[in-house]
Amino acid sequence: MNRNPTAFLKEEYETLVQNKLDWKMRPLGGPSAPHCKIEGREMIMLCSNNYLNLSNHPKIIQGAIDAAKKYGAGSGSVRAIAGTMDIHMDVEKKLAKFKGTEAALVYQTGFAVNAGLIPQLVGEGPDGKRDIIISDELNHGSIIDGVRLAKCDRGVYKHNDMGELEKVLKEANPKYRRILIITDGVFSMDGDIAPLDQIYKLAQEYGAMTYVDDAHGEGVMGPDGRGISAHFNLHGKIDVEMGTFSKAYGVVGGLVAGSRDLINFSYNKSRTWLLSGSHPPAVAGAQLAAIDVLDTEPQHVKKLWENTKYFKQQLKSIGFNTGNSVTPITPIMCGESAKAKALSDAIIKDGIFALPIIFPMVAKDKARIRTMMNAGLSREDLDKALAVLEKNGKALGII
Repeated sequence: MNRNPTAFLKEEYETLVQNKLDWKMRPLGGPSAPHCKIEGREMIMLCSNNYLNLSNHPKIIQGAIDAAKKYGAGSGSVRAIAGTMDIHMDVEKKLAKFKGTEAALVYQTGFAVNAGLIPQLVGEGPDGKRDIIISDELNHGSIIDGVRLAKCDRGVYKHNDMGELEKVLKEANPKYRRILIITDGVFSMDGDIAPLDQIYKLAQEYGAMTYVDDAHGEGVMGPDGRGISAHFNLHGKIDVEMGTFSKAYGVVGGLVAGSRDLINFSYNKSRTWLLSGSHPPAVAGAQLAAIDVLDTEPQHVKKLWENTKYFKQQLKSIGFNTGNSVTPITPIMCGESAKAKALSDAIIKDGIFALPIIFPMVAKDKARIRTMMNAGLSREDLDKALAVLEKNGKALGII
């Protein structure tokens, strides 16, 4: 048989292009900032995860520079062998204190946490008795991949439906060795949050572990951005608090916070941590500085929420549907995918950068522009963005 073993690469990509489902790279011509240069044009950025604008904070930039000068450009190894420097340990100690937990561990990325840790927490016992993961139906793709890698049974409950979660727990309770409930803290497409207090209560009742992916809550939710566990006054009570430095902290890297037992288990069992090179010293230096900024400069989180409340209220008063969002992630619901794409194209022409989220990432009738608020945006910036959205929303019949 004459077979072209790589023909599918081009064929499948071209199918994506034909269906307008391909991702197009739009490089920034400078820093990730409230005002960005994209494809040679100055724009107001409305879709960055850099919520607090900390990627441009002078203390954090200096932290990276100082660490690189002291420790060099690279770490030289994986953490478990020769790649753990004292600055890596300093980050984890400071992070645990900030999060109000016994200990913390830094991974290469947030995705690496979910892909590497979830499969180790559950499996099958020596007696053949299996475990089960119970997951919210709208959990992030990295959770889904981590669950797929786990050698255990799976249950899914309707989004934030505590009645259905309890039903699944009741059915699972007598059958399984371990039960693990996994949920996003802040759901990245809709901007709503998990009822973590109710999930914790049910977990306690049925003897289940709790795992929350707080990627979009770290630095955003709770007092001074300490996360969704702090928002619900559950400091140190959620078994696995997973998060990322890649969003509100303004740097990069995944994190786990919890008990000392959890951290000891994680760095001995999780292969994405064990077998990946550790962060360059500059990244660790920036992480350390970012935690310090969050701990000592509450004005950034305060400004983020001031901007969020104003922008969300104004969008609603204009006539836009913002769904169930209660966070700085505010979807502008457009319905049809074509309308969401048209609105995005129109506002980009007018200097506002925000992209459409369309089928199959969301349901066919739930296409939207997903806006992400930033503490560095001025009221003037927000008013300009609102005027552009209103003009084009009316022209397209969305409002």
